[in-house]
Amino acid sequence: MTTRAHPPSVPAASRPYMPEYGILEPHEGQGLLPWSWAVERLSRSHNYWFATTKPDGRPHVMAVWGVWLEGVFYFSTGRRTRKAQNLASNAFCTVCTESAEEAVIIEGAATLIRGPTTQKRINAIFQVKYGQTFPGDSNVYAVIPKVAFGFIEREAEFAGSATRWLFSSDDELPLT
Repeated sequence: MTTRAHPPSVPAASRPYMPEYGILEPHEGQGLLPWSWAVERLSRSHNYWFATTKPDGRPHVMAVWGVWLEGVFYFSTGRRTRKAQNLASNAFCTVCTESAEEAVIIEGAATLIRGPTTQKRINAIFQVKYGQTFPGDSNVYAVIPKVAFGFIEREAEFAGSATRWLFSSDDELPLT
């Protein structure tokens, strides 16, 4: 799988197609959330929900610690964990911030980081955020977003805030 080093600094924003929630015009751009809104929440989230797919197609979701840096989500997991096994057979995953009240959801592909320089840099940031480093026997992954979604849960703001950010025009992405 080919991945970019970093996604664009400001991805293209549009409205997701969600007719059951009163969002009918995916190209209507008034009231879209700025990408900086999503970056703030991705950066400050302490816990993240991380979803992968098991080889038999069943979903697997776990809470993880991670860091958002320069447009990429980094996290670690043990080499023999279900997450690592799932990513070995299917790199596509979803990362969600801890708060559904102001949610950010990233869909992308996880890439195993092998370079010691990158691992040391990410580990230093992880140390500042969590007070400890990645376990020494863990795999470190980078999730490069393909599409992201953000919304404010409050009823008065939901339809006007729901935003989809696209990172690549090459991919066939779902409308939702």
